[in-house]
Amino acid sequence: MHDEAGFRAFVEAEGATLQHAARLLTGDHHRAEDLVQTALTRVYLKWSRIDAPLAYARRALVSAHIDASRRRWWGERPTAELPEPEVADSASYAYDLRDELRRLLAELSPRERAVVVLRFYCDLSERDTADTLGIPLGTVKSSCARALARMRVDATSAAGGSS
Repeated sequence: MHDEAGFRAFVEAEGATLQHAARLLTGDHHRAEDLVQTALTRVYLKWSRIDAPLAYARRALVSAHIDASRRRWWGERPTAELPEPEVADSASYAYDLRDELRRLLAELSPRERAVVVLRFYCDLSERDTADTLGIPLGTVKSSCARALARMRVDATSAAGGSS
């Protein structure tokens, strides 16, 4: 028997956090919604047996993302040029920074992206990240270092190329 009220309260409390983490993982709002839906379905099916629902949900989110990234996609592809005109204001600058972060995250492998999102967005320790992903602590450390180094190089290249 499911604790419907408990699950509903969990979704209300943590849904936005999971949605944002999913958006950082996928780089796309719509795919993030699908990813959260998949993860929450997995959580719901095991709700009565889960001791730490947020940790389980994060693991389900990352697993579903990695599973989806292994499938070949034949649909639309994003482009570098947006058809909308630029708006020069502080809100636009904030959007540009978020877009840059999403672009840098998209350049990483699914595992590297998962490590970075769990470590820095979800604010998990290296040990908690390793436990969530089911990988050794050393793999978290090396993946994180490699991912951050790639992101720094890519960000520096992008900044240097636009000057």
